[in-house]
Amino acid sequence: MAATNIHPEFHRFLGREDKERLLDQQGVVLWLYGLSGSGKSTIANLAERALSQEGRFTTILDGDNLRSGLNRNLGFSDDDRSENIRRNAEVAKLFAEQGIITFVSVITPRRDLRALARGIIGEDFREVFVKAGYATCAERDPKGLYARAEAGQIEQFTGRDSGFEEPGDEAELVLDTDTHDAEECARILLDHLSGPSGS
Repeated sequence: MAATNIHPEFHRFLGREDKERLLDQQGVVLWLYGLSGSGKSTIANLAERALSQEGRFTTILDGDNLRSGLNRNLGFSDDDRSENIRRNAEVAKLFAEQGIITFVSVITPRRDLRALARGIIGEDFREVFVKAGYATCAERDPKGLYARAEAGQIEQFTGRDSGFEEPGDEAELVLDTDTHDAEECARILLDHLSGPSGS
């Protein structure tokens, strides 16, 4: 049931157009998702640094960072995963509406979760699948998570105990880190951003 004592004030705030004019850019959300170790955060970091050198205003919403703060009360059940994505999407939407180029780096393993994020963010949403096979990610294992999962120390580990659904044709961009290094993927991402559908 909707609360009756909440009265949003958006209509009185300085408009998005004013902020985008000030920043000389358009807000957008680049939602990078894929298995742990696929390269999401690395690509987002490289792309952000390149944009910063061009004088662009950016931010990164990283899944682990968010789970250590805003979402620290959430686990990995289906309901908690959905709430995690909902909160992340609402924050990303707020940033994009301020004219900020926003990178989101979150595993987002299911199509319905990506659809939830797209539904919240709307036309600013760009779905970017960072593709890498389980074996590749397990070999990289930058955080030691795959070794811990194989040892039974992590439950509901995505790609092993909990499934990961690859996209159909709904993703605006696929970055294959099995065949391209992070620097090349970042360049592809930036080319996409500067294209007709980008910022």
